[in-house]
Amino acid sequence: MAASARIASDPASARWYAARVHHGVELKVRDRLASAGVEHFIPTERRRKTRGKGVAERPRISALVFIRATKREALELAGGAGLPVRYIVDCATRTLLVVPDKEMEDFRRVLDLSVEEGGLMDAPLSVGARVRVTKGALKGVEGYVLELQGRTYVVVGLLGSLFAKARVPRAWLEKVKG
Repeated sequence: MAASARIASDPASARWYAARVHHGVELKVRDRLASAGVEHFIPTERRRKTRGKGVAERPRISALVFIRATKREALELAGGAGLPVRYIVDCATRTLLVVPDKEMEDFRRVLDLSVEEGGLMDAPLSVGARVRVTKGALKGVEGYVLELQGRTYVVVGLLGSLFAKARVPRAWLEKVKG
């Protein structure tokens, strides 16, 4: 997973923006963002090459990048800086789609980790229930319960159409009220 260390010129107004890029150029865009010192997120994974030896890095979500910047900086990147991105527009507000910080943090953490350990379960949960992780590396992440092949996962969504899951012991989940 890649992210650079630069902080936007005005951190208080910096937001996460989702943008589309052409398929296959995600890593080149990541490298340009990193060299420009722009905070970004492109979920990647390392996989063995199908032919030959070695491991290749590839995006986990095709043609999508997330950029943290002020709105002005984000627009300058696509305009004057010539970064080949097209920001996703929120249909309701007709402005750049902003990904809330908490959603982005949860999404990144779930993509990064899968917890294997368990513990005692306080209360039963039904599949699809809204939950919060109470222990482990994903503590504080909120999502939904999913069970596949006898294993329990927490599922988090981003932008209403991207979803990530991580295996979490059922005992580490509590139902979110409300």
